[in-house]
Amino acid sequence: MKHNCESCSTPIGFKGVCWKCRTEQERNEVLAWTHEQITSKIQHLIAHAGRLSKWDTDEYDVCCKLLEIRGICPPELQRAALEARAFSMEQLYYNAPVDVRDGMITLLMEATDSREASELMTCLAMQGDDQALQTLLMLERNPRPWREKLYVNPSVYAQAGGWTFDQEGNRHELNYATCYAMEKGDKSIDNTAVIGRLCQDTCPHCSCQLVDMLVLDGQDERLKFLGMDGIFTATGCPNCCGFTDAVFSRFTWDGGSTPIFPYNELEDEMENYVDEDVMKELLANPYILGKTPVPLFYGVGSEDINTIGGFASWVQDWQYIACPDCSKPMKYVAQIQWDTVMDYSEGTLYIEVCLDCSIASMHHQQT
Repeated sequence: MKHNCESCSTPIGFKGVCWKCRTEQERNEVLAWTHEQITSKIQHLIAHAGRLSKWDTDEYDVCCKLLEIRGICPPELQRAALEARAFSMEQLYYNAPVDVRDGMITLLMEATDSREASELMTCLAMQGDDQALQTLLMLERNPRPWREKLYVNPSVYAQAGGWTFDQEGNRHELNYATCYAMEKGDKSIDNTAVIGRLCQDTCPHCSCQLVDMLVLDGQDERLKFLGMDGIFTATGCPNCCGFTDAVFSRFTWDGGSTPIFPYNELEDEMENYVDEDVMKELLANPYILGKTPVPLFYGVGSEDINTIGGFASWVQDWQYIACPDCSKPMKYVAQIQWDTVMDYSEGTLYIEVCLDCSIASMHHQQT
């Protein structure tokens, strides 16, 4: 028997509300938590910090909601988590105080197990200050025995915190320290950020019509944090971007954008799954830029949120694409949850930029 969501009327296979409405309802409940409720929850988390190392506990869930939706993680909680050696939730240690940082460094220097070292490097990357950089740089130059069992160097672990470093120890920021969510609204009133704008050209691989997947007016006061001196446009094929490691376009600050072909490892005659109805749905999406910033991890825990800046919700591991011109890791700009803009696809589209080379990248992850 077919049913409609009791909130948005979307057809679903059961009686009740769809997952998107349920997620939104849960988020609104967290936003409604009072100061007293938050204080009580933090005190409980501190007293049971050991449970923060297990993702299937109520404590882990509450901590994620405080961090992601309310942007709250006091030093007292970070200290309790360190004492309990709870390192499964790396964002818990974002900008942690120096005593927590020093405690993690001590444990990392004493580590003999590769898994423990991996978790500690990721958490230390989230703390992210200059001493964290120097520690990871030292470990890259002088590998410990556990390094042999890891796939990547400490400089890649640093990327978990939204930055990395080169062999001379120079820091490269990979994330923006401001975040905005895309909200449902009237695009005729506010077109500062546009998801999906049809192009005239078609993809040489599949003949799907190309789309400006994201257009941002960097001169809008809300987006000044991006450091974009004009209109940023990322253009690609919505069909093929899910079948290759990344697609690229070259932009100009007047809003121009030229896709870069051919796409890597794609056949010349790919099948086009984006039919006319899917394309119409993508172009008709209702999202506009929110009026005020949200917490940096706002888009991390929910599959129904599109964000500009902040941290991404990586389906697999974090992934910063190498710029095809200069080979440096590109900077994360935005995430678009595919099934918020069209039913055809699932997973997430990540958009990154190399401002030095005027290159935009788009890549896809899904379970």
